[in-house]
Parts: sequence; structure tokens; C-alpha cells
Amino acid sequence: MSHISRRRFLKTTSGALAATAGLSVHAARVNTAQVVPGRVSPNERLNIAAIGVGGMGQANIRACSSENIVALCDVDDERAAGTYKEFPKASRYRDFRVMLDKEHQNVDAVIVATPDHTHAVAAMAVMRAGKHLYCQKPLAHSIYEVRKLTETARQTGLQTQMGNQGHSSEEIRRLREWVRAGVLGKVREVYAWSDRPVGGDPWSDFPVMARPKERPPVPETLDWNLWLGPANERPYHPVYCPTTWRGFWDFGTGALGDMGCHILDPAFWALDLGQPETVQATTTHWEPEVSEETFPRASIVRYQFPARGEMPPVEVTWFDGRLKPPIPETFEPGRRLGNNGAILIGDKATAIHGSHGAGGLELLPVSLREGFEEPPKTIPRVKDGAHEQDWVRACKDGKPASSGFDYGGPLTEMVLIGVLAMRAKDRVLEWDAENLRITNDDEANALINPPYREGWPVWPAS
Repeated sequence: MSHISRRRFLKTTSGALAATAGLSVHAARVNTAQVVPGRVSPNERLNIAAIGVGGMGQANIRACSSENIVALCDVDDERAAGTYKEFPKASRYRDFRVMLDKEHQNVDAVIVATPDHTHAVAAMAVMRAGKHLYCQKPLAHSIYEVRKLTETARQTGLQTQMGNQGHSSEEIRRLREWVRAGVLGKVREVYAWSDRPVGGDPWSDFPVMARPKERPPVPETLDWNLWLGPANERPYHPVYCPTTWRGFWDFGTGALGDMGCHILDPAFWALDLGQPETVQATTTHWEPEVSEETFPRASIVRYQFPARGEMPPVEVTWFDGRLKPPIPETFEPGRRLGNNGAILIGDKATAIHGSHGAGGLELLPVSLREGFEEPPKTIPRVKDGAHEQDWVRACKDGKPASSGFDYGGPLTEMVLIGVLAMRAKDRVLEWDAENLRITNDDEANALINPPYREGWPVWPAS
């Protein structure tokens, strides 16, 4: 034993356990409670792999570059080229299932930063392989997928983190401490908004369209079949990827799925919102051929949350597409709302913040700031607000990261029931979150767990 490093022993043992438990990624038939993840000493570097390494994936990998980046996987060689160049020693793959099989002994943890529709299949394969997991927001494409990922993370004991980086910020902790200390009083209204899908790259080219009829050739640098993953088969078209997939129901979750996990996060945490009782959406969609294919140009989503302990019921209203809520009475003359943000209106004071994790947090009216003393810091801080490094730390010391799936999962479920309401077209949905069921609308119920295309695993794998 003295001739074998602790890491190598743990990795070998973990590999043996995986083999005896039947943890082949392709078979994907494992009792996840049997996974026993190894722990890496704080003085050792993690061996990290990544699935989806262009775009936000590149930023996530770069934020973990203090560790060993050992394997990279992407279905688009052109999109991934910059990351491949930045980490030339890392092995390269197109199929994440092949990577997880071949690199099993070499990897401690994996980053998943693919389009929304492939989050769940990749993330579940990572956890079934016994690897710690960082997954971009929203956690998955459907509510059912989110629930299964949350349950699996809990069963395995793996360290997880969702990519809503603002949850590691100082401001989001201050807001929660304000609410706990009674600074705002009773909060009964929350307004949140985003200029997406109209504003922001890549949203400036947001598609509101019927399905393209053209059949251009697939670029040699792209594996279109793997890019589709579990989504329904359709011919390749450049309007889908590499960036504007967010605007299509089959691939993305729209402006709310994209930005809601950032902008609604502070209220969700500070007010202990949990899951809504009802949700209703109104949108700019009117033409069936278009509305069945892409997200609307703008929408308003209204959530009704029940009382929670001593906290009263709360109405949360989401606006996107450059729609905005009314200017609060607490605003000073001439003040306007920014492009992204939220307002929590209490009977004592109002809090307003920007996009990611309560950035730019302010107390209103301004007159309350004179002599205002911040409540005691009762919530542990994340060093430098570094979200990815908080996950790295968790992988090493076993103490959960700031937005592990036990938190990120319920947050995403709350966001995605609003996304689902957009497809219900003005109908009020009564939501039974415990049983993952809409109690008054069978048509909408079918969208909670949409089927995968043939050849991809059915949830949950037996």
C-alpha cells in the first residue's frame, strides 16, 4: 500500500465497484445507491473531463484550470476548437458515452455544458459512472429529468453543482439575510424580467419561425446525430446550432429557462418559495405553425405560491422579451428598470437587484439607507464568489457546494413549470409538485416527461 498513492487506490477501488455493480455507461442499468465515489485530498488536483466544451463550457473549464483537464468531448469540432487549443494535452472525444467508458479510471469529476436537451442523458451517465458533476443551468430540459437527476445525486452522495453562478455571490446572501432579519417585512409580490430573447448574444438572432424546409448538408465538423441526442429526429439546419437552439421547444427552454435560473434564484432562496400552486402564461404566439416550433418573442408568467410558515402567500410575475413590470412607487424620480432583474416588494421596504445572483442589490426607498446597518452575516460565504471552484472544493472535502442539485433541482423545477405553462396557452395550471402532476390539464401533463427518440435510454433505466 505504501507504493500506491491514495488517489490511485481510491480510483482503482471505485472502478472495481463500478464494474461489479454493472456501471457500464452503455448498459446504464445500475442501482445508483451502490455508487461509492472516491474523495481526493485537498492537496491533490482533480482530474476533470468536460462534455460540451465550446461557449459556456469553455468558461467553466477555464475556471477549473487549476485542476487537471484530462478529457474533452464535443460533437462540433469547430465549436470546440478554441478549448482544444487551450488544453492540448486533454484527450478528445465526440461521444460522451465512449469518453466515460474509456476514461473511467482517469477521471474524478465531469462538467456538462451541452444544449439543454442533452443535459439529462449526459449528467445521468456521469453520475452512474460515479463521477462528481457540474451541470449547466437549467439542470435539464424536462421537469421529470430534473427530478430524476436530483434523486440520483442524493442517492449516490456525489458532489454536484448547477451552473447558476450567481448563487455563490455575496449579494444573494445579503438578500436572504435581509429577509430573515425582517428588513423587507412581509413580501407578497415579486416581479422579475429579462430582455431575452430580444436582447443579448446569441438572442439577437432569436428565431420565431416554422420548421425550416431547406435541407443543407451537415458540416463535416459536426456529428448531427449525436447533437440531436434524445430529441426527435429532424434534418440538420444551421438555424439550430451552435447557438440559437435555445429558441426551439425541442432543444432549449427559452428565455425563462435560460435566465430564470439566474434572476429568480434570489427570491426563490430568500423567500423559501418552494413550488407554486398555480401557474399561468400569456405570450405573443398566435400562429400555430410557429408556436409549435419555437418559443414566443415575449411572455408573462404568473406564479402563485402558498404561505410558508410565517411567510405569506407570494405572487411572482415573470416578464421577458423586453416587457417589464410597472415602476414601483418606491423608485426615486427618473429611475428606470434595467434590462434584467427582479424586485421583491415587502410591507416595510423593497429590494431590487440585477441579473445573476442579486448583483447590484439595493434597498428602496433610498431614504431607508441612511443609518442602515447590515444584519449579521449568518450564511457561509463562497470564497471570492467562485462558483466552479466551490464545486472543486466540494469534490475534495465532501461538503456540498452552494448550488448542489438538492437546491438547483427544485429551483429548475419551479422555472420549468413556467416554461411548460407557455405551451398551455393562457390556461391556469394547478401544480402538484410532490407527484409531478398537473391536476387539471391532461394535455399539459404529457409535457412533464416527453419521450426520447429510439436508441436513447428511457427514464429511469431499469
